Amino acid sequence: MEYETIIGLEVHAQLLTATKIFCGCASTFGGTPNVHGCPVCLGLPGSLPALNRRAVEMAVRMGLAVGCSIAHKSIFSRKNYFYPDLPKGYQISQYDMPLCEHGKISIEAGDVSRDIGITRIHLEEDAGKLVHDEGNSLFDVNRCGTPLIEIVSEPDMRSPQEAYAYLTEIKQIVEYLEICDGNMEEGSLRCDANVSVRPKGQKEFGIKTELKNMNSFRGVTKAIEYEAERQREIIQTGGKVVQETYLWDPERNRTIVMRSKEDAHDYRYFPEPDLLPLIIEDAWIDSVKKTLPELPHDKRARFVSRLEITPYMAEVLSASRDLASYFEETLSFCAKAKLAANWIMVEVLRLQKEKNIPFQSLKISPKRLGELLHLLSNNTISANAAKRVFDLIEEQDKDPGIIIEEQGLTQISDVQALENVVWEIIARNPGEVARFRAGEKKLMGFFVGEAMKATSGKGNPKEINKLLLKLIEL
Repeated sequence: MEYETIIGLEVHAQLLTATKIFCGCASTFGGTPNVHGCPVCLGLPGSLPALNRRAVEMAVRMGLAVGCSIAHKSIFSRKNYFYPDLPKGYQISQYDMPLCEHGKISIEAGDVSRDIGITRIHLEEDAGKLVHDEGNSLFDVNRCGTPLIEIVSEPDMRSPQEAYAYLTEIKQIVEYLEICDGNMEEGSLRCDANVSVRPKGQKEFGIKTELKNMNSFRGVTKAIEYEAERQREIIQTGGKVVQETYLWDPERNRTIVMRSKEDAHDYRYFPEPDLLPLIIEDAWIDSVKKTLPELPHDKRARFVSRLEITPYMAEVLSASRDLASYFEETLSFCAKAKLAANWIMVEVLRLQKEKNIPFQSLKISPKRLGELLHLLSNNTISANAAKRVFDLIEEQDKDPGIIIEEQGLTQISDVQALENVVWEIIARNPGEVARFRAGEKKLMGFFVGEAMKATSGKGNPKEINKLLLKLIEL
């Protein structure tokens, strides 16, 4: 029997606010443990939370970006559970009246194009952090109260590859909106997966399990693959899948049972008594909507339709907002989109990866790259010389025109000068000329090589080829 995998994802994104969601403590990653805490973070008696307006704005930006309806009234609730990293014994979250509902994200995974429904996006606070060391568990309060949005999808994904594509799109959107840095390794973007299987054609869902502790896109993919196969084996051998929560163990490439899965009633949700309902007016929502940038999906479509580059090029060049900006700024100095796209995808990405610095910190700025490509496209320099100049720009922090002049790299494209060179080569190599005329066309490489030597590598190869074909046959 064939089985179908059903996947829903719950993505937590830490918001890039300066302060925490309910207090004035700094919301920063890393640093000395336990320096960013206060009575509100710790839930001490008499402390009162105050909602961070900037966090609400960021959550609304995300909701609008994925087509959600924004609630004019939403409620914060207490979600009660007792973990060592939650000093209050409860988490302030949103439950039955979330801020954003009913959106969608379009994905492409291989040959599959699909809309993934967004059930809800709500605001909540993060818990603290436990550090396990030599048999001891140490608590760091710094992360307590960091603002989060939780993006809950519909169970619309049918393969690990679709889950990967969905996560990639989420990461790009939050980065484009500048509301989260999307770093899974540092925990600023975290994902839980709900996985079940069912016989193909069956409408009812199977029993789902929840997967946690996945800190990379590859880890999410492998964990879902493993869990789906585990459930299929249980069903095929006559067993029953139990609703449980599993941790992903990346070292052993397997899931480990953590606990039985809680339902909503286990958390004893009730309205947060210290916070008023969150009321948002249409005028404020409209003002936030005007601040939205062009989103990755729209940018890819525009790159393909208006710049006439391939979908693959558009996908690579829109992978991050910084890279897309670098590409578009380059085009203001060199209008040849495909040429610019190829150089950025090969040379600029290579250089950025080697130096591991932001694009804006490269010495080969969009202006300098655009000027270099303009000189290449009008045959001022050759392709080989352009690559050499590219590296020298980064090494010497000079403009391409200065380097070309200093290095004497200007390409010879003057037809009369190149014709004199070609005639000399033909006169020196009568045997090769005869063999070429007899049909040994591979000798063209020999003649071109001789011409390039004679011009110290500065001859225009296209012009040399034209002249050779014309003059050898005379």
